[in-house]
Amino acid sequence: MSLGEAAKIATASLWAHKLRTVLTLLGVVIGVTSVIAVVSLIGGLNAYVADKVFNLGADVFLVSRGPLVTLNVDDYMKTQKRRKLKMDDYEFVRDNCKSCTAIGAELTHGNSKVQYGTDYIENTNVMGWTEEMPDLENYDLDSGRHINLTDVAHRSPVCTVGYDIQDKLFPGVDAVGKEIRIDTALCQIIGVGKKLGTVFGASRDNWVEMPITSFQKIYGSDDSLTIWGKGQGVATMQQSMDEVRSLLRGKRHLSYSTADDFEIETNDSFLSIWSSISGSFFVITVAIASISLVVGGIVIMNIMLVSVTERTREIGLRKSLGARQKDIRLQFLIESSMIAALGGLCGVILGIIFAKILTATTALPSAVEPWSVLMGMIVATSVGVFFGVYPASKAAQLDPVVALRSE
Repeated sequence: MSLGEAAKIATASLWAHKLRTVLTLLGVVIGVTSVIAVVSLIGGLNAYVADKVFNLGADVFLVSRGPLVTLNVDDYMKTQKRRKLKMDDYEFVRDNCKSCTAIGAELTHGNSKVQYGTDYIENTNVMGWTEEMPDLENYDLDSGRHINLTDVAHRSPVCTVGYDIQDKLFPGVDAVGKEIRIDTALCQIIGVGKKLGTVFGASRDNWVEMPITSFQKIYGSDDSLTIWGKGQGVATMQQSMDEVRSLLRGKRHLSYSTADDFEIETNDSFLSIWSSISGSFFVITVAIASISLVVGGIVIMNIMLVSVTERTREIGLRKSLGARQKDIRLQFLIESSMIAALGGLCGVILGIIFAKILTATTALPSAVEPWSVLMGMIVATSVGVFFGVYPASKAAQLDPVVALRSE
């Protein structure tokens, strides 16, 4: 029997029992749908996080009191016992790092209120910057300018604001030159940032930057700084990080055997944390989806056994006309594989549709990975082959005389 003829017979058999075929492949459909949807969502999230959330630049690194992303409460509490990074630490690194092209410092205060007249906007992120930060942070402006050395040196009451503040407090009017109140202090707007959009539905445009000295005048100088550093390129960034580490250890008089009491992180550090989170989520989802695939495979095997019983006389007749064991085995294996492959195809389509619907209705991005589509089809077909071996072997081993006597 040729492969084409076996496929034709299998197709006719499946078409003759359409409802049974549909119910049989449901388990495979559910399993493949889950895998494709999750892979698409995780792929979209990975690209989104790399582009929108952790996008420091290839040669930029951060120095902070503790990890900026902490998943363990105990680890967080340990870092809070460390010495804070202060302005003298920043100035020492800035003045002595020979391999760095720029060193800046930042303080932040979230959930601030910005007011102009009777209008106001809340949950604003206020950032206190040194003069190097605009280049390190790379915020583009629609109008005006960023803070500079003079602003920092004289504690100037000036600020640059995000697009949301321009849009909500000064609709249709240029905000540059206007005076706003930030919590308890007044400042004059000297620049307006370009629109950045949202991250997971949260606006990235509700921010204010001001000289770090003005920030400390408003909010105090007790908080720990985040020091930003930039190397001379990707190839030499590790050298710059090592130099900053040595400078801070020396200034803090840490002995050779004492661990760092600060953290140095890069874009890769943040992305690796995210990858571990998304990877764990992916493994758990695949494990759950595998249960559906196994159940679907068992259902396929059960239905194929029923099919062998129903077609015992047909099998005997084919054998009496010269069909060999491998022909009978091939026919039933193709039938079980077709059921699973059809379920895989439906699962791939439904998984992509489900991911796109989530993207359209929520803030979750998605990206269809070609390898996941191929993997879904291969796994689904493999399930059909694996669970179809026993029914196919049972059919192939039937005695033609006994089979022909079957009613």
